Amino acid sequence: MKTLVRAFFRTLRLVLGPFMLLKERLTQPRGVQRTPEAQASVDLQCQSLALYQFSTCPFCIKVRQEMRRLSLPIEKRDAQHNAAHREQLLQGTGATKVPCLQITDANGQTQWLQESGAIVAYLRERFKMA
Repeated sequence: MKTLVRAFFRTLRLVLGPFMLLKERLTQPRGVQRTPEAQASVDLQCQSLALYQFSTCPFCIKVRQEMRRLSLPIEKRDAQHNAAHREQLLQGTGATKVPCLQITDANGQTQWLQESGAIVAYLRERFKMA
């Protein structure tokens, strides 16, 4: 029974995935405009962030849309098709649940933030416009 359920959802993702990606592309928000100096500072801060995601996960799409709206060049790591990224996510969190934001501080300490709502709230707070 478990195999049948997995096969059903895998087929559903294969059918709906392209439509979800098309909708994401067609509804991309305009990014915020910052001064070049402010954007350079944001770009530097984003180097310590990485988003582990699946391309057609609706919660990952939500986070990517917010990243675009905030003009954040955060590295996206495909945990679905890239075994190394999947293993890093598993080692860091104990699960392969996405989306997950990896936050590395100046001391090299890593924090993992899961749940799309929590990630969006974190990004909005950290990169809010003055």
